[in-house]
Amino acid sequence: MTSVAIAGAAGRMGRSILKAVSEDARLQITHAYEQIEHPLLGAEVGSLTGISSPGLYLSDSIEDGDFDVLIDFTSPSSTMSNLEFCHAKNRNIVIGTTGLDTEQKVKIKNLSEDIAIVLAPNMSIGVNLILKLIELACRTLGDSVDIEILEAHHRHKIDAPSGTAIKMGEVVANTLERNLKTDGVYSRHGQVGERQEKSIGFSTIRAADIVGEHSIWFAGLGERVEISHKATSRDIYAQGATRAALWLASQSNGLYDMQDVLGLSF
Repeated sequence: MTSVAIAGAAGRMGRSILKAVSEDARLQITHAYEQIEHPLLGAEVGSLTGISSPGLYLSDSIEDGDFDVLIDFTSPSSTMSNLEFCHAKNRNIVIGTTGLDTEQKVKIKNLSEDIAIVLAPNMSIGVNLILKLIELACRTLGDSVDIEILEAHHRHKIDAPSGTAIKMGEVVANTLERNLKTDGVYSRHGQVGERQEKSIGFSTIRAADIVGEHSIWFAGLGERVEISHKATSRDIYAQGATRAALWLASQSNGLYDMQDVLGLSF
């Protein structure tokens, strides 16, 4: 059986992960963490979701944890701190945190030489399927179409565009040999001029309680292909993270994503 620890366990995402992991007989929750001074620290973990977890309490210190895999959907600074601990203790980690900067991503890559890491901005099985479909669409349509990425999330999301939208843009850029740093267009206002041929456009909506919606347009003259995904529950991310944790437990050192977990890396 694979022992699992969960960071950010008292949040909405953390509670979904607790429930998903508890429902898989191949996994066992051994530790759950939250930030220092969180009002629920010390609470029995079962009281957060209704799962059975006798003797398991919400802690503010990862230092007392003994586990095989950590699932982390927190913040960039917290994730990097937890990653350092996992590296020092030779434990694997599933990272679903978004908003990581280039330096942090480079560090994750470097540390993956010693431990196994799954890094994915979106753990949804459906989203990772459409990433493969985006690659296929790019290979089929090439530079003959204009490509625009649209995403919508709840009002409390702090990073934009979403990590999933950025990943979609990276798939486009890598497939069509473009540079997302120079070809990505994240804001249009005023007299911006004509659309550049190889632009990868991004549009962002933040409103109410939208869980997550992503679409990509391949717009040509006379027709448009759209690939879309709409999430109505955060449970899909928790289920993907659970699948990633189980898969990661048997992997050698390296940096992986959900395409690897789902067998879509071909």
